[in-house]
Amino acid sequence: MHTEGQKNVSFFDFIGGIQLLHGEDTKTVLPVVLIGICVSGALGNLLVLLIFLRDFRHGRGSEIKALLASLASTDLLILLLCAPVRAVTYYKQTWTLGSFVCATADWFQHSCVVAKTLILAVTSKAKHNLVPSAAKGPLFSPTWIHGALAFIWTVSMLFPVPQMLFAALQPSGPDAICVSEIPACASDFMALFYKIYPAATFALPTVFTLAYYTQTLYTAVNHAPGPLQQSKVTLLLLCVSGANALMLLPEWGTFTWVRLGYSKPPVGVVICAQVLLYACSALSPVISMTMYDDVRQGVVALWLMATCRSAKRLAGERRPGTDGVAEEEIRANSTATANNSQDPEKTFPDVEHFWTGRRDTYVEENQDPIPWEREEKML
Repeated sequence: MHTEGQKNVSFFDFIGGIQLLHGEDTKTVLPVVLIGICVSGALGNLLVLLIFLRDFRHGRGSEIKALLASLASTDLLILLLCAPVRAVTYYKQTWTLGSFVCATADWFQHSCVVAKTLILAVTSKAKHNLVPSAAKGPLFSPTWIHGALAFIWTVSMLFPVPQMLFAALQPSGPDAICVSEIPACASDFMALFYKIYPAATFALPTVFTLAYYTQTLYTAVNHAPGPLQQSKVTLLLLCVSGANALMLLPEWGTFTWVRLGYSKPPVGVVICAQVLLYACSALSPVISMTMYDDVRQGVVALWLMATCRSAKRLAGERRPGTDGVAEEEIRANSTATANNSQDPEKTFPDVEHFWTGRRDTYVEENQDPIPWEREEKML
């Protein structure tokens, strides 16, 4: 799309999703796909956060768990605050969310994506502490974790500031569109910036993280004293980092390719790149629940806790005494028991005749009570 305001503009692109699309398939299918990813991914990340919070409350926290909880929180922000904006944009095919959301939509999404990559890079310096030992100190020391996360989020929110500075609303007939316009006077600086920005926030941290965990996994399997136990967390982090790199590569590739002045890729490629970005946030909790023993055991514990509570509640609703027939039987049995306890002298009628004829009987000293055991024969 080209407008009259683009004469002094060196770059023009949509923000918050591609707008002015035509076709009912795009209007219906894409929002449904994005909403499905949002719901499933949000539930998975919430479950992972609940499991980690439960571990911290019971004193089973670690530095890796703290960083994975931060990663899940970042994925939750992407799914709850960024993906719905794209879903609304694709459904309306124009911009209807106001100027503030237009200015901050891409900036906030890029901040979260950069934070994810840097958090995964910082996990390489965290202690795994697979075998607890009192001599090595506590499993979780939050001091440096808080400092690292504060630094990561500060850097992540400062780097994408140009995404917010050059965002603006433009009229398009009766509607409006949200676009990014870079004036010609800032084209040289922004061309340099868009070469440094993806390399510093995605390429270098991703390569470092994948190389570190590949080497660590090789060392753990071949040289560590407990290779099976020590390689589980390393393999988990390698898989999460690899999935993050592969699924974010199309988004970063199209972003850099367009902003360096090359021909724009097809619309389908850009849309698939955005869908993969949100699918990556929904895939991370699945990898954690599949490969991390603590998370898998936490899922089982939460499931058992929920089922046991529902079973106890159901048993309480169906306990004896709530039914009229059962209550009458219980009252009859309790009455009979009380009557028997009040009359201890009473004997059962079937054995009363046995004791009646033998109350005053006695055996003489010389009389044998069992005559058939005598040695002499009886006539």
